[in-house]
Amino acid sequence: MRAIWKGALTFGLVNVPVKVYSAVEDHDVSLHQVHGVDGGRIRYQRICEIDGEVVPYADIDRAYTDGEQTVVLTKTDFAALPAERSREIDVVEFVPNDQLDPLLFDSAYYLEPDSASPKAYVLLRQTLERTDRTAIVRFSLRQKTRLAALRVRGDVLVLQTLRWSDEVREVAFPSLDEPVRISSQELDLSASLVESYASDFDPTEYTDDYQRELRVLIDAKIAEGDTLDPSATFAASAEPETGGEVIDLMAALRASVERSRAAKGTGDDEAQAG
Repeated sequence: MRAIWKGALTFGLVNVPVKVYSAVEDHDVSLHQVHGVDGGRIRYQRICEIDGEVVPYADIDRAYTDGEQTVVLTKTDFAALPAERSREIDVVEFVPNDQLDPLLFDSAYYLEPDSASPKAYVLLRQTLERTDRTAIVRFSLRQKTRLAALRVRGDVLVLQTLRWSDEVREVAFPSLDEPVRISSQELDLSASLVESYASDFDPTEYTDDYQRELRVLIDAKIAEGDTLDPSATFAASAEPETGGEVIDLMAALRASVERSRAAKGTGDDEAQAG
């Protein structure tokens, strides 16, 4: 991994130099656009609408318009902002872990100690673990002031950027304002269905089926060329579509519970046989 940023965690008089790394990476197949007729690569150019000339990226600035006036902001303008020059990740408070709404979570970054001794880093990590709290921090990255949660993952500190409160939409669906009667029998059956699916979450058990199938299709086209029939490639593995509104909720719940129990029983029998 390559560090994308260097700075220092600060809380009180404690200063913890760190390197910042992206914690995730995209596993999607990389595709580009081509002309369907001849396969030629599609290219985009930055063209000035006034003189019609192609503009080099180095000559491009940004601007704000309110509908009447336009203000051009240069790279020098952005660099002059005090927040942009800061290399500190400031701890502003420590909050209970369960107070953070997952809806606020955005990008995740790993922090590596960047000093001769990792003692201050380890001290902060162990303090967060012992107090069962998350540090709320502010810092600047890529021309934005960011709010983030600093938490522990294994033996590493993780910085998880947070959405600002006004970026999370309020929601109110009129259909949920109407009173709905749920019988105890329906609730019991629904709880039974949940229990039949109960398990401990292991993210490695799940795969991206779309990307897997896309890779299969690409490999098949490489092997067979344009004569490949894409629909035939997946015909054997196609599953019937299900969906639509459930009319008889009780019947659907009973059938779901029975199917789940039967599937779990088959899985247990196979495990014992193995």
